[in-house]
Amino acid sequence: MRVLALDTSTSAVQAALVDLDDDELFLTAFRREVNARGHVERLAPFIEGCLADAGRTRADVDAVVSGVGPGPFTGLRVGMVTAAAFADGAGIPVYGVCSLDGIGGNTRGRALAATDARRKEIYWAVYDDGRREGEPQVCRPSELPETRADYAIGEGASKYAGELPMDAETEPVYPDLVKLVELAAPRLLAGAPSERLTPLYLRRPDAQPAAAPPAASA
Repeated sequence: MRVLALDTSTSAVQAALVDLDDDELFLTAFRREVNARGHVERLAPFIEGCLADAGRTRADVDAVVSGVGPGPFTGLRVGMVTAAAFADGAGIPVYGVCSLDGIGGNTRGRALAATDARRKEIYWAVYDDGRREGEPQVCRPSELPETRADYAIGEGASKYAGELPMDAETEPVYPDLVKLVELAAPRLLAGAPSERLTPLYLRRPDAQPAAAPPAASA
């Protein structure tokens, strides 16, 4: 089974083709660019680039897996809308996976996976040997509740390393697309119905619609 995997929940624009053969996963093509404002411009060319690198066409893709956040509104929406549109156009299923699981799912021990939520905040979750505890949260690094994590990893952890109450990786780590496919594998292999992708925004978007002008008096 050939899977197109996408994630735009962080400043990294990412696309990959992953072959799933029973319980084995093979990365056949991968594109990434760290560009917080480049999701719209780069994602579609990255998909086409991955297909070209693998010598495949859109008709060769069997399913799509998309990171669903948490992430800033605009960037996250680009990836999810693209994933849903690709799957709908190709008549194939699409599945969503928490993007933080693509970071924390590869950790050992007790780890805090954190991405940059902007507004001087982080999206975060705690993982115990790769298993997430509870639901993702958002807060300022200095306002983290007691997590008992031994270390922190992710773009948010590296950016706010000096404000976190535990050691943090100095190099940013982004969601692993192969891990996202691995986490979706039970649904993929079972031929589960296509999903309606639901974003994990955790808060309202930065941009708000303008208030309607007051009605003119008679």
